[in-house]
Amino acid sequence: MSPSWRKNPLIYEINAWTWLAALTQKYGQPVTLGSVPDAEFDGLGGWGFDGVWLMGVWERSPAGRNIALNHPGLQEEFRRALPDFKPEDVVGSPYAVRNYTVDAHLGGPAGLAAFRQQLATRGLRLVLDFVPNHVAIDHPWLVSHPECFIQGTKDESDTRPDQFFDKVDSGRTRVYTYGRDPHFPPWTDTAQVNAFSPALRARAVDTLHSIASQCDAVRCDMAMLVTNRVFAQTWGERARQIPPSEYWEVVISAVKAEYPDFKFLAEVYWDMERELLQQGFDYTYDKRLYDRLQNDPARAVVSHLEADPAYQEHMIRFIENHDERRATVALGAGRDLAAAVLIATLSGAAMLHEGQLVGHQIKLPIQLGRRPPEPDNAQVETFYRMLLGEVRHPAYHDGEWHLRECNPAWDLNASNRSLIAYTWRLGDERRLVVVNYSPTSAQGRVPLPDFDLAKQKWTLHDAMHRVDYARDGDEMSDPGLYIDLLPWQAHIFQFAPLPPATEQPPATRQ
Repeated sequence: MSPSWRKNPLIYEINAWTWLAALTQKYGQPVTLGSVPDAEFDGLGGWGFDGVWLMGVWERSPAGRNIALNHPGLQEEFRRALPDFKPEDVVGSPYAVRNYTVDAHLGGPAGLAAFRQQLATRGLRLVLDFVPNHVAIDHPWLVSHPECFIQGTKDESDTRPDQFFDKVDSGRTRVYTYGRDPHFPPWTDTAQVNAFSPALRARAVDTLHSIASQCDAVRCDMAMLVTNRVFAQTWGERARQIPPSEYWEVVISAVKAEYPDFKFLAEVYWDMERELLQQGFDYTYDKRLYDRLQNDPARAVVSHLEADPAYQEHMIRFIENHDERRATVALGAGRDLAAAVLIATLSGAAMLHEGQLVGHQIKLPIQLGRRPPEPDNAQVETFYRMLLGEVRHPAYHDGEWHLRECNPAWDLNASNRSLIAYTWRLGDERRLVVVNYSPTSAQGRVPLPDFDLAKQKWTLHDAMHRVDYARDGDEMSDPGLYIDLLPWQAHIFQFAPLPPATEQPPATRQ
């Protein structure tokens, strides 16, 4: 039995197929989910994660693999990411699911059960995928339960083969639509389910019950596509009458009735986070923060963090995943680590990606089953070891979070606008996080009038730079702690009272 989830969990995404391929090469023998060496689990446990998202365990589609093999655009991506690419490297998309059974190549259901047990032994929970909007074009439901899908006509499949496809069974031809996001061309390795169909919803509940019996949380792909509003706008009359209940209200409540501690995580865009939380999700992607960290100055990030703290506790913060470019590439050296401090120390869940912790730069297409060798960046790994070591502290999980003002350090100095500051408090444990999210030095003062610092001298230990500072509590209360940070640098201060007789020492490095 896995342990219960704690607040503000840290989740680590692993590409199941490529990870096992790398381990097979590393150990010189086949490695499946059921035979991962103990040392690898110990390594995962050593980072302080709360959960491992094992991306892509379900049975892949042979038809989808053939489509990927013959797709010119994908072929170009494959060769760019994997210079020695071979056709056998294509295993198909993990989001064109042929069956919600663990792929035999990865070790099957028994291998996954053994994997989960090894995680639980180290206090880690398991997260798996669910794709609500579509299934693979060779999924058995297309034959056994055609009423679960959006269908078309033979004329449409003849005239618009980029949107419709034929499925022949026992001499009968049915026409189905490819799965799609309304803003992009269809995914031609998938078939579009009808989210309004009672039959489809019943089968989704059954599928999620099965998933919940094998893990501790599920990450739901493109979760907003099956909401009543979006689905009706996308499919119109083809979807028939809008049902009285939302898809997610039906399936989440049914699963949680049997698995109350099971968590639902939503990949969601278009500013629909609050809507999906209201429909029952525990956490949703914070794509708006991701975009602001990519494109906007610090003040836009601060504005984003002014939202209701109770709402922010349900956000999933991230700076890369399998869909996005690597953080070191997308953000650049320095800025990527400043952003990492933010996502790891804010409230809500933090999601980190395999390779992110060692500075990898290659974004791998999800259809590939092998990744290229890439050197680890020791400096980046040291940074993440310190950061994740710090955020293990209960203050970041059971404490109270507050966004803080950053005032000018002196007149005509507006660099304080580049500083992002907030605190955590758990009893006598205090933390102050300050990030200079800019390419220039920044100064400011952070007032802490409600931090019970007055009439006392304090040692501030910077967990990121291993430096101690002695500071006066009255000054930190008002006008505030003076901050001076280099570009893209951060302080994470731990507070400890100095004995009354202690003289103020200079800053010292440990």
